[in-house]
Amino acid sequence: MNYFPSKMKKNTTFKDESQNTEYKETWRDEYLKWVCGFANAQGGRIYIGIDDNKKVVGVKGSKQLMEDLPNKVSMSMGILVDVNLHKKNSLEYLSIDVKPSSAPIGYKGKFYYRSGSTNQLLNGIALENFLLAKYNHTWDSLPIPGTSIEDIDNESVEYFVNRGIRLGRLPSSILGVPAEQILKNLNLISKDGTLTNAAMLLFGRNPQAYFVGAIFRIGRFRDDEADILFQDEIAGNLIHMPDTVMDYLKGKYLKSYIHFEGLQRIEKLEIPEDGLREILCNAIVHKDYRGVHTQMKVYDDHIRLWNEGGLIDGMTVESLRKEHNSRPRNKLIAQVFYLAGFIETWGRGIWKVDKAFASESLPVPEYEENSGGVVVVVPRNAQTETVNKTDGPANGPINGQKVQKWPEKWPEKWPEKCQLVLDAIGAKASVTIADLEKLLHVGHTTVKKMLAEMQKEGFIVRVGADKGGHWKIVEK
Repeated sequence: MNYFPSKMKKNTTFKDESQNTEYKETWRDEYLKWVCGFANAQGGRIYIGIDDNKKVVGVKGSKQLMEDLPNKVSMSMGILVDVNLHKKNSLEYLSIDVKPSSAPIGYKGKFYYRSGSTNQLLNGIALENFLLAKYNHTWDSLPIPGTSIEDIDNESVEYFVNRGIRLGRLPSSILGVPAEQILKNLNLISKDGTLTNAAMLLFGRNPQAYFVGAIFRIGRFRDDEADILFQDEIAGNLIHMPDTVMDYLKGKYLKSYIHFEGLQRIEKLEIPEDGLREILCNAIVHKDYRGVHTQMKVYDDHIRLWNEGGLIDGMTVESLRKEHNSRPRNKLIAQVFYLAGFIETWGRGIWKVDKAFASESLPVPEYEENSGGVVVVVPRNAQTETVNKTDGPANGPINGQKVQKWPEKWPEKWPEKCQLVLDAIGAKASVTIADLEKLLHVGHTTVKKMLAEMQKEGFIVRVGADKGGHWKIVEK
């Protein structure tokens, strides 16, 4: 603290109240809350003896306050502040300089945080996020008591590994390594074998049992929310979510050109697929899974995607399109999505989306904060001529074989992927399990299970031996 009046020029001007500046005419002990808020944020300065109009009105008992204030702050919060005496036109006023703290600071059992020109009391999720950030943790790193590797779907881990190796982001030496060891290497399992939130969301057998918000809901609307045509809820773990959502969108909700080049199914969406997938993946990575489900509303002329969780502190809608560092809400989920090739790590997601849309001379999506989350409004290309309709999945003859629409009773685990199997068989009866693995982006075991179930239900039959034979679609 400084017991001597500081030298101030007569033309001294004061800045408006802001993130780092606050003015008070007199001192009251309740203003210790403001000290706490500055310490928990970026630090700042509180002036005593200056009114809201930035006019120096002076403060009584300045000498005594200089003695008392540092002690009050130290005794109540355990931090040190600098208290300085200033003088202007024979009027004395004080400044309290508060440094930012690396540890969370509480006052009378409560935590305050300076945001803009306001002092906020932290509660609930905001308090949890604040405490995690102070200790350099994220919510997805927290353990889930009572969970173990038995709650993990090994086929999902296998899919992640195969995808990461294929895209060159994982070494081939990881093949054959047990799922538990892989998850430990990714910091997804604690030393005692307990799963983290990220592990359960990414690879869990039933993550919705723990996180009711881990659902992606899509609805097709005509003019407004009251005019809904049909909808789907997509559950399951996050590692399969991007592909599954894209399958639903391409097969049921969006317009596209569809054709086959040999076995390869080619779909030219009305919306740039790379840009749309980037939007989906960023929504999955940045979502606050303590909230409600993700909502995608498909209208005739646009798509509106809402995701729980506002922008990370310090980010604005305007700054999204400017150069910025990658700051994922869920660091562990983001790391796995990067290794699987779903996202980049350089904060270039919006840039990639804009580039994808601009390359096809389409308007770029717009972003806004709304209802505690982020909204992305994606324009649709209404001029696109299509093969499939937007009122249901594509269903027609391909290369001579009749492709049937998959029944509603089919288990929700594979509905769109099973339809792709039918399409692939229709295009090439001799399609192999290896071919289907590449087409569906799933492992060998999953493909065999799907084919077995489809044969059991009487939709396909195997003609001839496993080697040299072919598949046939059963007409009903």
